[in-house]
Amino acid sequence: MHPQLEILLQIQDLRSQRRELVEGEHFRRMEEEEFHINVEEAVRDLDEKIAEMKAALTPAIRSRFERIDGRGRAVVPVLNGTCYGCFTAVPTSSTGRHGALLTCEHCGSFLYILD
Repeated sequence: MHPQLEILLQIQDLRSQRRELVEGEHFRRMEEEEFHINVEEAVRDLDEKIAEMKAALTPAIRSRFERIDGRGRAVVPVLNGTCYGCFTAVPTSSTGRHGALLTCEHCGSFLYILD
């Protein structure tokens, strides 16, 4: 897997965890009561880690990620030749480039192959 793609997947996961803490009342209450977590501190820690990881991305990849991240998941799998960001077929010529950072020609999402 491309090293930049690994970072993108980690950022996406951290953002998902942050979103659950901030928006999910049940999840937030459970973290505070069951695990004695200070949610505000946890969110700050996640924000710091996300910023640190974004700094490790190349400027072009970071810029593309920020442009497409607001509309949902920026990193999506390709299953059976289909982009799971927009559900369109991904040309086989695009998926054959081993070690390359792939993007969907239709929606712009970063792709990882699960076929």
